[in-house]
Amino acid sequence: MTDHPKTWHDGHKATLTRGQRAADIMRNGMGSWPFVGGFITFMLIWAAINTWALATNSWDPYPYILLNLLLSMLAGLQGAILLIAAKRQDAIAAAMAQHDYDTNVKTKEEIELLMAINSQQLEILKELKELATIERHGVIDPAGI
Repeated sequence: MTDHPKTWHDGHKATLTRGQRAADIMRNGMGSWPFVGGFITFMLIWAAINTWALATNSWDPYPYILLNLLLSMLAGLQGAILLIAAKRQDAIAAAMAQHDYDTNVKTKEEIELLMAINSQQLEILKELKELATIERHGVIDPAGI
C-alpha cells in the first residue's frame, strides 16, 4: 500500500459541506454545452407540444407564460448557485495566493542563507589564494609550518 501525501486541494475538498459540493456539481453542470443543448431542446419540445400537439387543449398556450415563469425561477436559482460557487472559488484563490506568498517568503530566506554561505566560501577562497601566492614567492617556508 502506498501512502500518497495529501495535497492542499485534497485537504480542502475534505472540508466541504454537502451544500458546497452540490453547488460545485451544479455549477459544473450548468456551465456546460450539454446543459445548454438540453435546455434548448426542452424549450423547443415545450413549444412544439403546446403549439401543435395540444393545439386545442394545451396547458401553456402561446406566449408560454408558464414557461416564462419556470425560466425566471430557474434564472434566480442559477444566479444564487453560481454566486455560492464563485464565492468558494474566491476563497480558494485567496488561500492559494497566501500559500504562494508563504512559499516565496521561505524561498527568499533560504536563498539569503545560501548567498551568505557563498560569500563565506568566497572569502575562504580569497584567503587561500593569498596564502598560495605568499607561499609561491617564498615568504612562508612550507616545511617550517
